[in-house]
Order: sequence, then C-alpha cells, then structure tokens
Amino acid sequence: MIDLSGKVAIVTGASRGIGRSVAAMLASRGARVVAAARGDHAASTVAEIQAAGKQAEIASLDVTDAGSIDAMIAAVLERHGRIDILVNNAGITRDQLMLRMKRDDWDQVIATNLTSAFVCSQAVLKPMLKQRGGRIVSISSVVGQTGNAGQANYAASKAGLIGFSKALARELASRSITVNVVAPGLIETDMTKALTEKVQVDWAAQVPLGRLGTTADVAAAVCFLASDEASYITGQVLAVNGGMYM
Repeated sequence: MIDLSGKVAIVTGASRGIGRSVAAMLASRGARVVAAARGDHAASTVAEIQAAGKQAEIASLDVTDAGSIDAMIAAVLERHGRIDILVNNAGITRDQLMLRMKRDDWDQVIATNLTSAFVCSQAVLKPMLKQRGGRIVSISSVVGQTGNAGQANYAASKAGLIGFSKALARELASRSITVNVVAPGLIETDMTKALTEKVQVDWAAQVPLGRLGTTADVAAAVCFLASDEASYITGQVLAVNGGMYM
C-alpha cells in the first residue's frame, strides 16, 4: 500500500466531491492533510478524516485571492515546517454557449480553475525547493483534452492546467519536484446523482467501460502520483475516464 506517513498535503476545493475524496484517501495513506475551502466548508471533510483516526485540519481559503493563498501557506509552514504535496483541485463551471457567454463567466472560471493553480503552485515552491522534493498534482478534465460545446471557459481552464503543468515539470525536475495532472472523465458526484436515470445511462454509454467513474477512482490516481512510487513520473496526464478519451 502507498505510504505517505510524515507528508504534509494541501488539497484545495476539499469540501466535497473529488476534493473530499482525495483528502480522505491521502489521509488514509498516512499524510497530514490540510483541507482547504471557502469559510468552514471543509469542516465535515476534516471531521470524517479525524473520525477514522487520521490527521487533518481545516484551512479557510479563497483560491481567487492571492493574499488568502499566501496566508494559508504561511500558516501551514509555521505549524508543520514543510509542504510535501499540493493538489490543485478547486474548480467551478459557468456553462454557456459562446454566443451568450458573459465575460464574467469566462473570468471567474479561469481565475478559479487555472490562475489559482499558478498562485498555489508558486506559493509552495520555496519550501519544496528547500526540501529538494515535492509533488504537485492538478485536477484537469477530459473536457480539457476533447473540448465540449457550452464549456469554452471550462475547457480552456482545464487544457491550460495541462500546459502549465508540463512547463512547470520541466522547470522543477532537477530538484526532484514532480508535476502531474489527473484528467477525470464522467465521475459520480452530487451533480450527476441528481440527473435522471435515463441521462445517467446515456452518459455511461459514452464510456467504453460502461459506467461513470467514482471520486475514489480519481483519488487513487492522485495518491499514486503523490507517492514515492511515482518518483520517475513528471509532466504527465493520467486520464481517469474509463476509456472515454484515448
């Protein structure tokens, strides 16, 4: 089993869905998890992890505010003295056909999904460089690889994460810091569970494996890339999509 004992991991957007599952699985492997989200939204994530006897703490974070990010990183370093893993997971959608998409819909999605990954990654570089090691994993999407009608903003942000991560991986490889991407496909979340059975069946028909993925499927990929077992993997996109995009 992957062992992350002694590692300090920050997960953004940890209040629900993929972020919550990633935080829980990293903690289950021994990491001390900082579950970051707006306000106290990640409180239930932390409570769940602690109830399982693992280590987690809450961090209030607005990923669109650079000052909020810097303050969170400084607090983590003051408490623990190191940051080993950063998972850039925070994300939103503001779907609309291009003809009707408002500039604010574009700006908010890019700021939350892409610019936040730049600011968070930059903020952890000094401690990781000092440690001569670290793992940065960003959550992209199959839409960032294929595009999708009505999601020009979201697809651009998720494709941008891929290019960003590949460039950063080249910059940091000599310091034993790896930078990778996990690109989920259709994943069972609160949003998809609210869809009608017919819609879910239609969606699953697009996937060669014949089912939607789970948040645990994505979390397992993140845990692998964050582990010592993945020390020779950097600048890569690990697609967790049931074969939807090959």
